[in-house]
Amino acid sequence: MNGKSTTTRTKLERGRSALGPALELVHTGRAPTRAVLTSELGVTRATAGAVAAELEALGLIRVDSSPGSAAGSQGRPSHRLSVRDSGPVVLAAQVHADGFRAALVGLGGRIVATVPGCVAVMADPAQVLGEVVEAGAQLLRESGLRCVGTGLAVPSAVAEPEGTALNPLHIAWPAGAPVRDIFSACVRAAGINGPAFTGNDVNLTALAEHRHGAGRGAQHLLCVATGHRGVGGALVLDGRLHSGSSGLALEVGHLTVNAEGRPCHCGGRGCLDVETDPLAFLTAARREPGPEESLLKQSGDLLRAEYGDPDVRAAAEELIDRLGLGLAGLVNILNPDRIILGGLHRDLLEADPERLRAVVADRSLWGRSGSVPILACTLDHNSLVGAAELAWQPVLDDPLAALA
Repeated sequence: MNGKSTTTRTKLERGRSALGPALELVHTGRAPTRAVLTSELGVTRATAGAVAAELEALGLIRVDSSPGSAAGSQGRPSHRLSVRDSGPVVLAAQVHADGFRAALVGLGGRIVATVPGCVAVMADPAQVLGEVVEAGAQLLRESGLRCVGTGLAVPSAVAEPEGTALNPLHIAWPAGAPVRDIFSACVRAAGINGPAFTGNDVNLTALAEHRHGAGRGAQHLLCVATGHRGVGGALVLDGRLHSGSSGLALEVGHLTVNAEGRPCHCGGRGCLDVETDPLAFLTAARREPGPEESLLKQSGDLLRAEYGDPDVRAAAEELIDRLGLGLAGLVNILNPDRIILGGLHRDLLEADPERLRAVVADRSLWGRSGSVPILACTLDHNSLVGAAELAWQPVLDDPLAALA
């Protein structure tokens, strides 16, 4: 083989190996132009152009070769890059204590279509997952879009590599239910192509927020959030979700914050899970939960609409103090560079941000010298978007192989 052919093949292989990293840069919004893509990949302008063109040919991104120039700018503007609106999607699903939700999610974390299912979560996981997959399959049929994978978020630690729901405390499923296998079987039965993945809902919230929301750019991101019931936590280290040796890391819901507090489902007492979740707030505010809406929505609505009520304010302050105590302990152990809060915890932060930050600073070793930013999660349906991230990962790793 002559030298020119070898050089051409080397350039082609280099360009193809850059497809995944390039797609991830566009997917996460870190490469809005070809010039930025060139810089981030560390390749020549010609290679970046070829990579962008191939991703466009695969139907994954859009390259705008004639963007308008910004006022006062000089020279020809760089081609703009964006995810393709009509490109493939993944099916994302979430099960929680009050039902489920299915969605089609495109690149960039964009929810294309979604449908809720407010049903009683039965003790048989196969029945519930069959219903949520069928709801997603109907969305796919109506959209006519290509599906390249599926992801499921569940309110339980998911043991790896088995894919079992280890402790679904707030739904009636048996401990150790093989949710990944069941979900995969339901997906195949519905005729949906692509690999199927399953993960803990708060882990997936953290993943989604790190790539597309309030956690973007953080290197050591701590996420703590309430679900419809209970509290979960997750950690993103150096850009990757930290799940521990078997998928069970950061069960922060069972961190004790009130030694004399409520009994917890785990067998302990005074855990974050039962001291700072929606039911704890409604109980502390002397409100009787109603059956018509989820506890998460009832507690959030009450906090926003009636914060001036003495009982509501006292309940909020009680939960903020206990949440702050838990966060301070986590800061001392993990030393994150950012904390994001979801669910009711986000609402508590927005109700009295200074109180929460003061409790964390007062109780943490480094709080006074270098306060850790505490921010609210910003994405709607972030667990769903995180479930979609699991399904998109094979495409981000190797677009050519995943779409073949």
